[in-house]
Amino acid sequence: MKKRAFTLIELLISIIILTILMLFLYKSYANLNKSNSLLNEEVQKISKIEKIKKAIVLDFTSALKQKPSVKSINIINQDTKTDIVFLQSSHSLHLRINPYIGYIVKDKILYRIESLKPLVEFPLVADSEFIVEKLGAIKIFRVYEATNTKASLYLVHLLFEDTTEILLKLNPLNLLEV
Repeated sequence: MKKRAFTLIELLISIIILTILMLFLYKSYANLNKSNSLLNEEVQKISKIEKIKKAIVLDFTSALKQKPSVKSINIINQDTKTDIVFLQSSHSLHLRINPYIGYIVKDKILYRIESLKPLVEFPLVADSEFIVEKLGAIKIFRVYEATNTKASLYLVHLLFEDTTEILLKLNPLNLLEV
């Protein structure tokens, strides 16, 4: 009876084949981790943009009607690429009741301000108390009001530094009057 065993050559060949398979598996695993990382970054970016859109839509559509002679949404034109917007809304990110909301551009950064006191002018007065949210670096923040319609219609145009663009057509519901 002859004993059967692996020869040294067969053992070396199997180790080389196993090593090659492990290299391919490792490379696939590394590529999967890289693509998951890129996907996570894109999802975070889209999520941030969607949160900004949601805040703007809810702020504008929930804008409260002021006195008949006063506009419910006050747009102050800064230059050809930026506006400042003040309004009172029933929407709040910080659980406030009917807060005053401001969208302000300073040093090419768009900020959302939420205050309990009316926001009337820019720069803000020294005794203003508010919560600030940094929305991001922008190139353009413009708000246009429709002039030849009976309904209040607004077009919000936002262009971020990373070339993400938001264009929203908004119609305040004006359900509540202050």
